[in-house]
This record gives sequence, structure tokens and C-alpha cells, in this order.
Amino acid sequence: QVQLVESGGGLVQPGGSLRLSCAASGRTVSNNNMGWFRQTPGKEREFVAAISWSGGSTSYADSVKGRFSISRNNAKNTMYLQMNNLKPEDTAVYYCAAQITPRTFLRSEARAFDYWGQGTQVTVSS
Repeated sequence: QVQLVESGGGLVQPGGSLRLSCAASGRTVSNNNMGWFRQTPGKEREFVAAISWSGGSTSYADSVKGRFSISRNNAKNTMYLQMNNLKPEDTAVYYCAAQITPRTFLRSEARAFDYWGQGTQVTVSS
């Protein structure tokens, strides 16, 4: 079993930056694709970004391309999301997730991910 814990959320002004971290424990996730999703009240969970097990492939939602950057450090069993030029519409609870199948195709659908963190709140407001 894999436990995922997000950190780094908070309140930031429009145009500001935050870096989210997702620490995995229980076993290594170095062979598992991982991703970030976000959710606001009354809406479905939305794909933000994903990264392959090796870090060699990444995928982004159109709404965050050019502003967000996903990365991972397999030696630390940790994934990151660098968020720049934040906008009020980026306000949400951000979740990290991991696919259970090792070394598989990179996916962007929430249903393709098996392990989830508890979420961290990001609020972009002046």
C-alpha cells in the first residue's frame, strides 16, 4: 500500500508562485506514473499534470501549460508541482495521485489513478 501526503499549499496573491510536494511512503513509487489533480466545491476532480515513472514524459492541462511544471525525485520518493503566475481560477484543493500499474502508459483521467493523497488547499486571492 502507498500513502501520499501533499504539502506546500497556502494563500498567495495573483501572479505569485507556490511549490507543492507529494511525499510517498509505504513502498517506492519510482516505477509508477504520478499526477496532480484539483477540485473545487460542486465540481468534478480536474486533471492538472502528470509525469511518467522515469520523469521522461509529462502532460499538462491546457489551462496550466506554460505556468505549472511537474517533476519528481525518485531517490526521495517525492513529486513536485511548481506553480507560477497563479490566477484566482487556480484556487482549489490539489491532490496528488499514483497509478498502481508499474511502467504503464501516462494517463490523465482520474479513474486511471489508484492511490490518492488527502489534498492541500491553494487559494489565489488579493
